Amino acid sequence: MSQEVERSLPASGWSRVRRLMTSLPVFIILMGLLASVSHLTAVPWKYEPVDQNFPTLTPDTAVTFDWPAGVDRDAVGQYQVESRHQELSVERPATGERQRIRILIRTPQAASGHRPAVVFMHGAGYGTCDNSFGDVARTLASAGFVTAVLDKPVWSTNDADRDYPASAKAYERVANLLRDRADVDASKVGIYATSESTWIAAMLLTMDHRIAFQILLSPMVYSPRHAMGFFVAQDFAIAGANQGYQSVVRRLFSTDASLLGLNNLDIDPTDRNTYAIPTLLAYGAKDVMTAQVEGVQRVLSQAHASGNENVTVRSYPVSNHVLRLGDEARTGTPLADHYQQDMVDWAVGQVHGLHQTSPSVGGATIHQSIAVPTDLRGRRSLTVYMLVLHLLTLVLLLASLVMALVAGLMKLFRLRRRKDPVLGFSHGFGGTLVTITGTTLATLVLFGAGLGQVIMAVVRLGWGGVPDQAGVSYWSWPVIQVVCALVIWAWSRTFARMVEVASLRGLDRLPDQVRTSKAGGPSLRQQMRSMDPRPVLASTRFGVALFTVTTLAMFGVLLIFAFWGLFIYQ
Repeated sequence: MSQEVERSLPASGWSRVRRLMTSLPVFIILMGLLASVSHLTAVPWKYEPVDQNFPTLTPDTAVTFDWPAGVDRDAVGQYQVESRHQELSVERPATGERQRIRILIRTPQAASGHRPAVVFMHGAGYGTCDNSFGDVARTLASAGFVTAVLDKPVWSTNDADRDYPASAKAYERVANLLRDRADVDASKVGIYATSESTWIAAMLLTMDHRIAFQILLSPMVYSPRHAMGFFVAQDFAIAGANQGYQSVVRRLFSTDASLLGLNNLDIDPTDRNTYAIPTLLAYGAKDVMTAQVEGVQRVLSQAHASGNENVTVRSYPVSNHVLRLGDEARTGTPLADHYQQDMVDWAVGQVHGLHQTSPSVGGATIHQSIAVPTDLRGRRSLTVYMLVLHLLTLVLLLASLVMALVAGLMKLFRLRRRKDPVLGFSHGFGGTLVTITGTTLATLVLFGAGLGQVIMAVVRLGWGGVPDQAGVSYWSWPVIQVVCALVIWAWSRTFARMVEVASLRGLDRLPDQVRTSKAGGPSLRQQMRSMDPRPVLASTRFGVALFTVTTLAMFGVLLIFAFWGLFIYQ
């Protein structure tokens, strides 16, 4: 895109007023088109009610029961813990793929009789039996439970296409493995699930009606689309991102993922079995990922509809999404104060069938900043447009890059031999193309930087850390909006200049020349020979092609900006 032939317009060129009057309608049309795209792709989102609170009955998180006289009470640290590994091959029914998983089983030494047991279910990521739930599983084992932590069953899936039904089958096999043990009471096998695995736990309870109780940390009570849409929108606000970036969240979580072969976004995590058994819900007051107020309300409603009144809710101050006091990314981050003791006390009381004397809801006041976007749904036409636009723009960007590289190589080759120019841009269009393209791509980089900063802030918040102070993610949005308007004005000026050059060459008289030729006058070829021979854009076809492809690519980038809402000025 170099300026190989730069020629000035004749002195008889247009006046500034005429150029302005030609540029202005083009600018208005382009701005109107892009603003229309932004508004047509906008997704409505209801944030109300905001700042909901669910009051607890006591600030004390302790769980107590009415213990009959003479009944032994298992307590934390009562038994020494023995650990050993087992292996199990689990199949993914949809594909027949198998995964060899290791299971770390912890048992209480010298514990008499048949013991209760707990299967641990992994949250997001790729946890193994050796690096997950170690403190909690050991604590439960020291109180008389047999615990099983397994490698997360993932097969060849990733975070976007997890096979939840297959995972539920794998956890059921581990539950049955515990039931078959001579030291386990088969009627007292429960589960311990956190975050993502609470979706799987719902499926497991539909498959396995023998699960005796469940301990759920920060349960995802709503579908993945609604749950993740909630926490990303909330965390964007907490991270201090410009409000404009919320439009990205709305459009992203309106994707019809089934078009991409991803079917987890709209799974229903509740049915009549999900909360029909004794349930402990544990939340961290600083959890920024879970809709706690509406979550508790929905769990209680579902449980009561199933005839289950045995639901205990505990909220722990200072702790995060996984009940840790601080950044989960750091090794050794401790659990919330009293959580392990409370959890063990609850589990012991359940397996002994005792009457709970402590309030059902206790701890810190449960808070939720915005409503769960339950009206959010997959929009197929929006998704198709998004995919086509982004893929086509990517192809055009790659094509223009390849053509620019080829032009550079050709120019080096021809300079040595002093041959004709490669591009031959005229009237300054080469320099204009470089300037506008560079500005547009720089704006795209700025958009990516702002979005990247807020995404990293969301990740830090999810781990329980503190995000960096908002910078690019705050000021980049209005800056990009201003630059986009300036780029469109530059394109409109460029278009007007092309019309000006074409008119000076006489191309604006082409319709009259066609009519003259048909009326018996000089042929169209003869009339065109009398025109100014200088090119409008470039003296070579390759130059014209590069200009055209690059212009289309840059317009595609502007359409992408419009899709994500950057042309909604308010």
